[in-house]
Amino acid sequence: MFKAEIHTAKGVMKVNFFEEDAPNTVANFVKLAKSNFYNGLTFHRVIPDFVIQGGCPNGTGSGGPGYSINCELDGDNQYHDRGVLSMAHAGRNTGGSQFFICHSRKNTSHLDRNHTCFGKVYEGVEVIDLIRAGDKIEKIVITENE
Repeated sequence: MFKAEIHTAKGVMKVNFFEEDAPNTVANFVKLAKSNFYNGLTFHRVIPDFVIQGGCPNGTGSGGPGYSINCELDGDNQYHDRGVLSMAHAGRNTGGSQFFICHSRKNTSHLDRNHTCFGKVYEGVEVIDLIRAGDKIEKIVITENE
């Protein structure tokens, strides 16, 4: 079991992963984070009361890691609620490195079972509301639970 800390200038968001529901998506995110892929990338898309999105190496929403991963939509935790991390994509099975974190459930229910939910912020949830477009992901620290 892995955990993550997403460090930003606005604070740290601590994340538990949904490894049972989205094992390949979690493994991909962990691999990218451990290789420092996300360090210095921006939250390029911030839509109030919807999501903050980051993980694009181009800073525009058009880039990725150079490969795609399949969606994992069948698990029990596939509901977009406040603090949920989910994979962004340009169509089914086209995700890679871009992810978003939900502001609330109010405007995200249509994403359920269309985008893979793979974790949830359990501490530092208030940081989601402080993030603005262009804010950087300083680093993502991955830890393994005992």
